[in-house]
Amino acid sequence: MIDVIVVDDSALMRRLLSEIIGAQRDMRVVAVAPDAYAARELIKRHNPHVLTLDIELPKMSGLDFLEKLMRLRPMPVLMISSLTAQGSEATLRALELGAVDFVAKPALGIERGVAELAAEIVEKIRIVAGARVSRFGTRAAGAALPADAALPRRPARMVSTEKLVIIGASTGGTEALATILEHLPHDAPAVLIAQHMPPVFTRTFAERLDRTCRIAVREAIDGERVLPGHAYIAPGDLHLMLARHGSNYITALSAAPPVNRHRPSVDVLFRSAANVAGKNAIGIILTGMGSDGAEGLLEMRQSGAYTIAQDEATCVVFGMPKSAIAIGGVCEVQPIGAIASTVLDRLNELGPRAIRV
Repeated sequence: MIDVIVVDDSALMRRLLSEIIGAQRDMRVVAVAPDAYAARELIKRHNPHVLTLDIELPKMSGLDFLEKLMRLRPMPVLMISSLTAQGSEATLRALELGAVDFVAKPALGIERGVAELAAEIVEKIRIVAGARVSRFGTRAAGAALPADAALPRRPARMVSTEKLVIIGASTGGTEALATILEHLPHDAPAVLIAQHMPPVFTRTFAERLDRTCRIAVREAIDGERVLPGHAYIAPGDLHLMLARHGSNYITALSAAPPVNRHRPSVDVLFRSAANVAGKNAIGIILTGMGSDGAEGLLEMRQSGAYTIAQDEATCVVFGMPKSAIAIGGVCEVQPIGAIASTVLDRLNELGPRAIRV
């Protein structure tokens, strides 16, 4: 049984979350709290498995409380955040502080909106309950379609020696990605990223990384030239694919159906890299629940790409990397802190890239 404490200043939200959680056979709400001070005492009394935490709280903000909590008594936390630019900035800060994941709370029509999110809320509570709480820090809708639903598989036809880094991540991925990108030099090969994240949040995430990285980080737009020294993050609710225009790599966005219940899907991005870049790409699969990206990483390896998985010890959730390892899609397993240097070493072994200006 997963014991949950709900912390939210809204009585309506406390009731709605309690009803959703209480309807599950494997979880229960052991207490609710309107503010951080009440939550602190209830945590001591009940020792819950999961804390759901609102960002906007009276007396002490959710972020301030989270920072103190993770320093003094680390525990699995699921954030509740508004689906706004301001809310996404605060949520990403919460993930930096150690929250495992978040649910984007609707700004209008709270009762109906939260009811529509019920499946996502309970799935994420289960994920958070089993997560590894550390300093590193999904949309679960639609059928579990294969990558064919968005992109056919075809052999790579390489006309360039330009190197690329292709990364997929989910739960815990925001901090894992930051760890890698912040260690890449300004002239690193282009990086394409599929991180399971809703709209609005991806743009804010890209902007935050852009401020801390030597490479430029942006939310991808359709049809733009892929350039060295840049990272392109899939927009929430769109698949990101690598494509080619003449001898140049470009981005392609698609609203095709979710793959493995996700859009953006890691499998779709990895398949596109296998199709277009072949041995000129390095594929990396990071922390996350489920198996999205496993088949695509195998396809990348089969096309000649070098592939890396984050190790279990540094994953928040060792789902996606474990699945990729199990089917033979991974050349090397590394802790998150070693992946950037591994990539740079591998690129040096591959030789210089052709950069067309």
